[in-house]
Amino acid sequence: MKTFIIIMLFLGTHITSFSQNKVNGGKDEGKMKSIDLPEVVIKSAGKDFSVYLPDKNPDPSVTQLQNEFITYNLGKDYEGFDNYLVILEGEKGVLTATYDEKGKLTGVVEKYSNVQLPAPVIYSIYKTYPGWQIVNDKFLYTQENGDITKKEYNLKIKKENEIIKLKVNPEGEIIAKS
Repeated sequence: MKTFIIIMLFLGTHITSFSQNKVNGGKDEGKMKSIDLPEVVIKSAGKDFSVYLPDKNPDPSVTQLQNEFITYNLGKDYEGFDNYLVILEGEKGVLTATYDEKGKLTGVVEKYSNVQLPAPVIYSIYKTYPGWQIVNDKFLYTQENGDITKKEYNLKIKKENEIIKLKVNPEGEIIAKS
């Protein structure tokens, strides 16, 4: 009976020690998977709320201009006007925002040139057009009342003396070719 209890005790501790074993050998201890949630900036304008969705563009100059817009304080400048226009200029582009008479953000138009392209766009172009080079790019991003209406890259690609203009969405899908 003593032997049976000792064997059961040994197996009991042995089995529970295996249940604590790490699958990856502890290589990723302390690391956490990060998921980017969409950023929404809400500004109160009386009873209404203004919503702006900044883009997750990899270019730091685009992010900087969008951050400047997020921190911009409209104050009471809009009072007495039917529409109020705010224009912010950065090194690679322009962000234009319109507000209504209540100070609510109604539309945003962002235009940038020669920005760092997202990896899916670059991969798609070089996969579809091997041997071609991207020589010029423009990024257009528009919103109306918190809804994204346009988000596209206008690219010029070149191979020897031939030039093609493309419209590409951020996922790398070619929308139009001319």
